[in-house]
Amino acid sequence: MTQETNQLSQSFTLNLPDRIEYPQAGILSKVLFKDQNCQYTLFCLSAGTDISEHTSPRNATVNVLAGKGTLTLEGKEIALAPGVFVLMTANAKHAFKAEENLAFLLTLSENPQTN
Repeated sequence: MTQETNQLSQSFTLNLPDRIEYPQAGILSKVLFKDQNCQYTLFCLSAGTDISEHTSPRNATVNVLAGKGTLTLEGKEIALAPGVFVLMTANAKHAFKAEENLAFLLTLSENPQTN
C-alpha cells in the first residue's frame, strides 16, 4: 500500500480521476488527507482482488469512482459501479470484490466511541 498524506495548512483541490492508479495485482491505497476527525483514502483494486471481511470502529462512506465490483455489507451484496455511494455504520461487517479494476474513495469519520 502507498500513502500520500496532505497536512491541513490550507484548502486544496484534487482531480480524483487523475489519482487513480491500478496495481498489477492487489490493492493500491493513497491517503489523500487525514486529521484527528476524518480520513480520506483513495482505493484502487486490480480486477479479481478481494478485501476479506472486516470491521472498522468508525462510520465510513464508499463513493465509487470507476470500475465494477461487489460490496458485501452485513451479509447483503451491493453492486458497485461509478456513482454508487454507501454509508457503513461503525462495526458493520463488510468485504469487497473487484470484478474489474475498481476505484473508490473511502471516508472514515470521527470515531463515535470518542464523543
